[in-house]
Amino acid sequence: MKNILTLALALGISLMSASAQTSRVRVVHASADAPAVDILVDGNVAFQALKFRDYTNYTPVPSGMRMISINVAGTSTTALRLPFTLANGVDYTFYAFGKLGNFTLTIIGTGDDLEAPSAGMTKVRVVHGASTAPAVDIFVTAPFAALPNTPLLTNVPFSVASHYLTVPAGDYQARVTPTGARAVAIDSRRIRLTGGAVRTIVALDGPDGGPFELLVLNDVN
Repeated sequence: MKNILTLALALGISLMSASAQTSRVRVVHASADAPAVDILVDGNVAFQALKFRDYTNYTPVPSGMRMISINVAGTSTTALRLPFTLANGVDYTFYAFGKLGNFTLTIIGTGDDLEAPSAGMTKVRVVHGASTAPAVDIFVTAPFAALPNTPLLTNVPFSVASHYLTVPAGDYQARVTPTGARAVAIDSRRIRLTGGAVRTIVALDGPDGGPFELLVLNDVN
């Protein structure tokens, strides 16, 4: 993971007070054709020089209305600026999705559930972040098992995150197809999900128009 400046220091606000109203935020650079970027909160640099597939730690930030911006790293050139309201005590992930080249760059925020599951179980969700892919079906099986008739998730559109699923720890394979089709567009191969962990699996556009990719985020443990 890419380490970061804390948002508290960037905003010049002490978050040590028990009365402080805070959220926690992490950021994922998920735009395949965007250069390295800085992420600004209310005009102050909070996360620096994130490259494609980089993601930060969760970091405290004052809750309330915040303006989140994407700048080309080390410059004042702003590619995108959007307001978000952060609820007190809630954890969020913000994704820079889409592509600069076709003007689809956007910021998507999700509320995260970081409560670890019971021993021997894993909590996992899937995010459709491949802007050039249609709505998709998602199949999850034992490694290299035949594709079942019914997907685990169906007709998932771009920029949507699934609900969290709690499954036994072990080895799995995730495969993504266009909705209603059987041709696999994204294949995770073998993924090991460990007990007590929380994971987010993100479908991404490939760089330079290459094959779609998956990124597994270590949310907890």
